[in-house]
Amino acid sequence: MSDSDFRLERLASPSGADLAIHTHEAEGTPRGIVHINHGLAERAGRYARMAAQLARRGYHVIAHDHRGHGQTTAVDGGPRRFADEDGWNKLMQDVAAVHAEARTRWPGLPLVIFGHSMGSVVAFNHILRAPDSVTAAAVWNGNMALGGLKGVMRLVLFFEALFGGGAMATSHTLDNLTFKAWNKRFPEGRTDADWLSRDTAEVDAYVNDPECGWPSTVSLWRDFLGGVAYAEDDAHLAALPKSLPMHLIAGSKDPATDGGKSMEVLAKRLKKAGLTDVRLEVLRDFRHETMNEIGRDAQIEAFADWLDRVTG
Repeated sequence: MSDSDFRLERLASPSGADLAIHTHEAEGTPRGIVHINHGLAERAGRYARMAAQLARRGYHVIAHDHRGHGQTTAVDGGPRRFADEDGWNKLMQDVAAVHAEARTRWPGLPLVIFGHSMGSVVAFNHILRAPDSVTAAAVWNGNMALGGLKGVMRLVLFFEALFGGGAMATSHTLDNLTFKAWNKRFPEGRTDADWLSRDTAEVDAYVNDPECGWPSTVSLWRDFLGGVAYAEDDAHLAALPKSLPMHLIAGSKDPATDGGKSMEVLAKRLKKAGLTDVRLEVLRDFRHETMNEIGRDAQIEAFADWLDRVTG
């Protein structure tokens, strides 16, 4: 499924960003809406196949390139960063703008927010801030269990900004400690992105995509860690409706989630907070990108089955 099947449009956000959004309308009678939030150093167009599969099951799909990613632009930001200042809050304003657009286009339908990796932190932050805006949430392949590691990462960023050219400098150290370190866990050594999937065609597509795989700026990492900290604060869980359905997935061979352990921590936190409809699955041998892994079609179909249940 090519990007051309995932229609590209523009949307002006109140944050000041000019968002690149992709849409795929449902086939047959629409059952609901899925809003996809992509991960770090990638773009929304990569979800075209997933969008088509969900559309066949009756779901309108909308996704946007986050600030600093893909074809989205902002006067107060640039490539590989969210914004010059207050980037995370502006990122969240963009999410709300896409939600409002989806509600306008397809009124009266249940809306489910979906996030992968960094996008899972985005999606989770959104439901903490606006819990009544969604029918359900899918949080895939994310790590919101960094704990004290966030302080270490912030210290690294402090010195990189101090000696590397400020907040807009590239954070090579965190790139080495995350993406590159994760890739070293896989023996094939074929590319710098083997950790994403066992499907070599998908890995090659990512490696050859100029809008994917780049090292982030100090600014983006700082903003992102702020979002993780907000997600990790149990006090914020009180805002969530106890009946809100949550769909959590991770891979047992995903280094970004410590083999799914970070998602297990999130599931336990949600249940402890009183949520009664939390579904967690750690997929055996899956790496980071569930939607691009071997066996992905069955997982997307299972996700669509879950959507059918929660949208009623």
